[in-house]
Amino acid sequence: MLKALFNLFFPEVCLACIQPLLDNELTICTNCRHHLPVTNFHYNKTINLVHKALYGRAEIVNATSLFYFEKKSIVQQLIHQLKYKNQPEISNFLGNWLGSELSNCKAYEAIDVVIPVPLHYKKLKKRGYNQVEGFGKSIANHLKCNYLENVLVKTINTSSQVKKTRLERWQLKEELFTTQNLDLIKGKHILLVDDIITTGSTLENCITELNKAQNIKISIAVMAIA
Repeated sequence: MLKALFNLFFPEVCLACIQPLLDNELTICTNCRHHLPVTNFHYNKTINLVHKALYGRAEIVNATSLFYFEKKSIVQQLIHQLKYKNQPEISNFLGNWLGSELSNCKAYEAIDVVIPVPLHYKKLKKRGYNQVEGFGKSIANHLKCNYLENVLVKTINTSSQVKKTRLERWQLKEELFTTQNLDLIKGKHILLVDDIITTGSTLENCITELNKAQNIKISIAVMAIA
């Protein structure tokens, strides 16, 4: 009764279209969910733009993205809400969506550990959370494997890359990341997770650092690919 009264004055809204959610809807309304541009890369190995983005630059086993990203789209709205409007539940929602699908894909059965692309500690303090934390933890839960956020460390606090051109992102060649606790991933198959892949430079730098560990394999999972 109290919940119904509360929702009457403060209705929960879809974080994509900002319209009120129905009683059986969570985070994203049914209509928006049906219009989200899913890639199904984890089901279709012949067309995989994540693999293509990293081809010849980093050795990976499997790669997937939940959505395609386009400007002024539902996906952009979700990512904006997640990163800048204090809506971390979106990360959990997307992780449960993709994690449920990956748990039924033989290619991802061998994943031992999920590792997120980290935020610099200053940005983490300002935002209050890493936007891919819920995504990674939810996927790890579905794959029944560990989630480790104490291996990759971001060493340089870069400005937002949202307004950078592809050329500017390519030119970002500084050593942005370092690693610690490498014994935790020795001999493991790692699933590296992030929010958006554009040029692939961020993931490439992370993979270079992770490869300092012995005898590892790396796969990729992101929320969206631009």
